[in-house]
Amino acid sequence: VSTQSTGSSGINAEYGEESNMTIGNIAMLPLRTTVKGPAPKSDAEEDIIDEALYFFRANVFFKNYEIKGTGDRLLIYLTLYTTDCIIKLAKSPNKNQALKDMYTLAISRFSLPGEAGFPLNSVYTRPQGNETEKMRQYLTQCRQELGQRLVEKVFGDTDKPSKWWTCFARRKFMDKTLTPLGQQF
Repeated sequence: VSTQSTGSSGINAEYGEESNMTIGNIAMLPLRTTVKGPAPKSDAEEDIIDEALYFFRANVFFKNYEIKGTGDRLLIYLTLYTTDCIIKLAKSPNKNQALKDMYTLAISRFSLPGEAGFPLNSVYTRPQGNETEKMRQYLTQCRQELGQRLVEKVFGDTDKPSKWWTCFARRKFMDKTLTPLGQQF
């Protein structure tokens, strides 16, 4: 996993710059997943979701992020979604409920780039035509996989969430959230 950093900007994505598959201007990267969806399957040891979780605790402190490619846009989205997940996980009473909460959050209605509730419309391109449904399916697949992996990190072998993860529930990456005001958990 790369640790490229540019001054007061966050850590950029290692994955995605070689990808020629995009939806809007977001890289559609292969995932190590069993979740159904349009993402190509990956046999690699790590993928963009691992990278997003690995760099989350560093990136969440940044107010600015220099976008260098389509992989960075996916990394930003996953980082914002991780914040929403951690807020939800901090309130989960046990690991089984946390898995259910993550699944419910992943499949719940969410805004896509170009829609009114999307927080970063200035740096994302609205999907065109049939790309809209494909983007929703791909991001839902990413959300489901990220939620499953995050539960394992936050709960580990215990039935209580780790304070070393839940302490980030109050942080906002780039002062943004994917969850519109008034719909907080």
